[in-house]
Amino acid sequence: MQKLALFFSGTGGNALNLIQACREERVAAEPVLAVCSNARALGIQRLRAEGLSVRVVPRKDFVADDAFSEVCLEAAEAAGVSVICLCGWLKKLVVPGPWEGRILNIHPGLLPEFGGAGMYGHHVHAAVLAAGVQESGCTVHLVDNHYDHGRHLAEARVPVLPGDTPETLQKRVYDEEMRLYPQALAAYLERLSSNDRQ
Repeated sequence: MQKLALFFSGTGGNALNLIQACREERVAAEPVLAVCSNARALGIQRLRAEGLSVRVVPRKDFVADDAFSEVCLEAAEAAGVSVICLCGWLKKLVVPGPWEGRILNIHPGLLPEFGGAGMYGHHVHAAVLAAGVQESGCTVHLVDNHYDHGRHLAEARVPVLPGDTPETLQKRVYDEEMRLYPQALAAYLERLSSNDRQ
């Protein structure tokens, strides 16, 4: 069974969702570590309350992205982790060769239109409304060294409704995130296991 690390920066909602999916055996993996980039994040205590080891690595303690990323990834390696899931991770992660294709992210918008540097959380939903499009959604993708750029694994779409605010749209998208991320992770892990068996 693959060992997971969950990287987060905020409340940890997506991380808690994946923990639950693993416990219910909807995802064939074992979360063994969480890494948090923000020492004041609400998710730290929430994940520790679930019995998960949480390593806090404040981004502000590092001058450069690569040094910060190296410490985070070394923590995952030391825990025997083979797959990392970004769960509301708001910092640039430099992905070295051995981790290519092993890090997943869920983005609260449809990519590539509503991704890139600075496009996270409320900013995504505000941009969707400003663009006047009829649909939004969320995208699960592999992480590479460009923001929101890696290969797409799955997406879910929701309608943009008359009178929507960033907050109301966010709730609709978040509900889909809770459904989509475990499904996409389970399918990814099944493909990974099949490749390993070949």
